[in-house]
Amino acid sequence: MKKQFTEREIDRIVEMAWEDRTPFEAIRFQFGISEQETIALMRNELKTSSFRRWRARVQGRKTKHTKLRNDEVNRFKCSRQRTITGNKISKR
Repeated sequence: MKKQFTEREIDRIVEMAWEDRTPFEAIRFQFGISEQETIALMRNELKTSSFRRWRARVQGRKTKHTKLRNDEVNRFKCSRQRTITGNKISKR
């Protein structure tokens, strides 16, 4: 089953995927899509060169996979990042 997202949700998924410290598990938690579905969405939404750059950046990156992270890191976002609740960004 392919999920339908609004333009705003797609923008947020792309933004989260580009963020170094946001793991794929956070995207799954917020939007209900797997890492493979995120990759497919990125492939469709980005230019080919941007997609290649993104894949090279995130492939094997410890901060993008919760299981590879240091056990001391137990949050999805930087402690200094503004509060994000659900899919809504407060006072951006």
